[in-house]
Amino acid sequence: MTKPLKFVASCRLPTEWGVFTMHGFEEESGQEHIALTMGDINDGQAVLARVHSECLTGDALFSQKCDCGPQLQAAMQAVQKEGRGVIVYLRQEGRGIGLINKIRAYHLQDNGLDTVEANLALGLPVDARDFTLAKHILDHLGVKEVKLLTNNPEKIESLTNAGINVVQRMPLQVGKNVENQQYLSTKAEKLGHLF
Repeated sequence: MTKPLKFVASCRLPTEWGVFTMHGFEEESGQEHIALTMGDINDGQAVLARVHSECLTGDALFSQKCDCGPQLQAAMQAVQKEGRGVIVYLRQEGRGIGLINKIRAYHLQDNGLDTVEANLALGLPVDARDFTLAKHILDHLGVKEVKLLTNNPEKIESLTNAGINVVQRMPLQVGKNVENQQYLSTKAEKLGHLF
């Protein structure tokens, strides 16, 4: 059986939150994913971890429609503070629907639909992400137990079902602003996120 991901290379990545090691992975389809690690993550102790789905609008363009960028920054800061940890960055834009469909969904949201309603109106799944990809990355890195930085109980369930032992959930409540109040409310009410 072919592995869904192959490891490609690692390099040093100096950031505002210290020096990470960046590890690159590639799917057979050519889709690329990365992990950022810091410190000794193979000492047998549970590792502080974040499984983060790509959000170009939030992570790179500083959109206030979501809380993704602040969550990524807070995770990097938390790893720096802990001195060790891993951030798995999955290229699953817009909960897996892709950037162009995300723009279409944003247009519907601008006209009154919430994030769930917008995806459904476009005939798209509410959440098409595959968190099992994170399991293959964590396996490569030798990580078996994590303290997971997340508000999403489905992410915990998916990782647990994939064989990652989530020993603790660490809330990640940052980035709330006037522009994303409905977005965060929808995540809590319709997607079960814990705030």
